[in-house]
Amino acid sequence: MKVAVLSDVQGNLPALETVTEDILAWGPDLVVMAGDLINRGPDSRGCLQHFHALRQDQGWLPVLGNHEAWVLRCGREPPTDDLDAEMRAFADWTFVQLADLTEALTGWPDHLCFHSGSEDTWVHVTHGTLAGNRDGISQGLTDEDLAGKLPAGVALFVTAHTHRPLQRRLGTTEILNVGSVGSPFDGDPRACYGRIELRARRWHTSIERLAYDREQTRRQFLDSGFLDHGGPLARILYEEWRRARLLLPVWRQRYIAAVRSGALGLSDAVDDYLGGLD
Repeated sequence: MKVAVLSDVQGNLPALETVTEDILAWGPDLVVMAGDLINRGPDSRGCLQHFHALRQDQGWLPVLGNHEAWVLRCGREPPTDDLDAEMRAFADWTFVQLADLTEALTGWPDHLCFHSGSEDTWVHVTHGTLAGNRDGISQGLTDEDLAGKLPAGVALFVTAHTHRPLQRRLGTTEILNVGSVGSPFDGDPRACYGRIELRARRWHTSIERLAYDREQTRRQFLDSGFLDHGGPLARILYEEWRRARLLLPVWRQRYIAAVRSGALGLSDAVDDYLGGLD
């Protein structure tokens, strides 16, 4: 049995198209998209249409990510104030692009479970952990940190969210973080996804890295309206994609208190942060 798991496309259609081609050539029995197909990038609409066609034609399965949940929430609930509107402008822009396609996002499960026919081969796929779809598994977490966050009795736990691929073990459970198709944060800008293969009644996992047309994605960032209409934070998201580095949490740690107090404007805070990057 062969299974491909991809995640965190983040509106990057050229990366998704390259990964799709590679997966179809490999010929897995099952393909799971483990959340965050949309948002943070320039072509969420194209990504959703592309995946929906694969879901209908090839039986690819979705799992809900925090960005699907957030964009749908933005469509239901207005901003709480002017600053909230400015900070979430990129998600509101994404919702506008998808407003007539939201039915294709509804009903996605929080997790999927399957096995190969025997009880000792259960696999659990979710975007984060049992603690929620914003709770990722990174290299720095200890086994004690993971207590209660994984289901009992599974042979393999497959996750994403951190945009960093990872293979590790917790007790008898193998853990695979499949990284990010559209915006990796491990310094390697290539698209990333996970392969799982059952051999001799044991799951074997691997991470695939694929070069794709990043110039096409760059042009989409510049031409789509994402940077023009996505608010100041869209510029940080673009730099995260361009540098393959996690930047937004560092910006929040340094600037959010001043922004919320009114001591510094959001756009000025973003300018100051980006101007200091090496």
